[in-house]
Amino acid sequence: MTSPTSPTSSTSPGGPSAAAVRTGLILTVCCLGQFMFVLDVASVNVAVPVIAEALGFDMAGLHWLYNSYAIALCGFMMLGGRLADLYGQRRVFLAGGVIFTVAALAGGLAQGPASMVAARGLQGLGAAILVPVTLTVLGTTFTGGPRRTRAFGLWSGVAGGGAAVGVLLGGMITEWFSWRGTMLGTAALGIVLLVLVARAVPEQRNTDAVRQLDLLGVLSLTGGIVALVFGINEIEDHGWASARVVTGLTAAAALLALFLYDQARIARQPLVPLTVFRNRSVSAANLVAVCAWGALGTMFYFISMLFQAVLGYSPLETGAAYLPLALGIFTAARGVAGAVLRLGARPVLMTGLTLAALGMAWLSQAGPGTAYASGLFGPLLLLGLGEGMVLTATTTAATAGLPGHLAGLGSGLLNTTRQLGGAVGLVTLVSIATGLTNEAAARGEEFPEALMAGFSPAFLFSAAFLTVGLLVALAVPGRESGRSVPVASGRPAPAREPAPPVPAEARPRV
Repeated sequence: MTSPTSPTSSTSPGGPSAAAVRTGLILTVCCLGQFMFVLDVASVNVAVPVIAEALGFDMAGLHWLYNSYAIALCGFMMLGGRLADLYGQRRVFLAGGVIFTVAALAGGLAQGPASMVAARGLQGLGAAILVPVTLTVLGTTFTGGPRRTRAFGLWSGVAGGGAAVGVLLGGMITEWFSWRGTMLGTAALGIVLLVLVARAVPEQRNTDAVRQLDLLGVLSLTGGIVALVFGINEIEDHGWASARVVTGLTAAAALLALFLYDQARIARQPLVPLTVFRNRSVSAANLVAVCAWGALGTMFYFISMLFQAVLGYSPLETGAAYLPLALGIFTAARGVAGAVLRLGARPVLMTGLTLAALGMAWLSQAGPGTAYASGLFGPLLLLGLGEGMVLTATTTAATAGLPGHLAGLGSGLLNTTRQLGGAVGLVTLVSIATGLTNEAAARGEEFPEALMAGFSPAFLFSAAFLTVGLLVALAVPGRESGRSVPVASGRPAPAREPAPPVPAEARPRV
């Protein structure tokens, strides 16, 4: 891999070295990129009811407001991770930032459902490129030891805490100004990010890699995710045995099987070299991420609905109610970096999953008359602390032992499994909650009670997902087991035939 020219290392008396300033700026840029992503998602989620009313969305269209973003994000994130390895980190960082920023501007100026859905889909594509490259740049800038773990801890804290802060900011902007301000503000932040990336991020890429995109892999993975999300989403209205659901899930299985076959047998430069799964830390951490984000990825949707639809909070009150969650995530993600270094990722991961599961189970007891101080503050804080620990520990474990030229692969894989777990978890739990809510309403229960008849089991199912993740976390290696495992990033060159033996009469005489 090529590396940038080293910055001047001279120091001024009492001041930091130029190298320290440069790495500090890189850390800031990576965290800002991650913050912009989670801030946008959280603030738009708060504004969705207002957006739906202003632009005339029906229920089917409202689903696509979520799904267009989620499908593009999940389907292209592995590609986004590999692009940084193949074409250069700064170039890909800038490309993702430009797409994300332009799409946010288009969303803020949208005049109808079609233009908004298209803008959100384009923004999902930009995020799929932007998010993994932030982690890739961190992994190649901070290459080991406490500095790497602290950098990952700060990035994880921003990733989790920024979402809760985004809910507060989104509520303030929506209530005091306009829903358009949530997206236009993201576009303004994107411009600042692009300037900083151009100034701070060095150009690095794997010069030995073949610059050939695995188009079959991209298409089969994206198509498989589209079919999977579509099939699960149709369960609510048509049932498991309907032709729409069976067709969607069958197509998903076929396309994802084609993706795996392509990675193993066809692609010269696969998106996901399957040999990466020989690294037990990478494999176990990504399985944990699927289980954990099946619960944590749905958390903001259900808690926001609990606050606004059940308890009657305004968007601003909803944002303020999230503050314990934001504080818990940021504090834990930053605070456990030392514990990960001393103890390894496994005990931190298991502790975080336990706290998050307890928080979800506690939230299942909430209802229309629940007081914030006695019934919501505690579980939100537990969830925040748990998610902060899980973010830092999975980030560390999922990139452990990978060589620098596969940093994009590791970050893209982790972010893909997180987003895929969240997308599948959301549609699954929403389907369960909606069915139970409809049953309660048919029995004559009032709206808030009927809603909680679906939400309470959804919180318990989330706790169950986290418990499964806790069991899987037992497979994460201990601190002493993080050695590197060789990973081939492309097809090996054909073996050369051995040279024919030299005849005895042609051999030199001694």
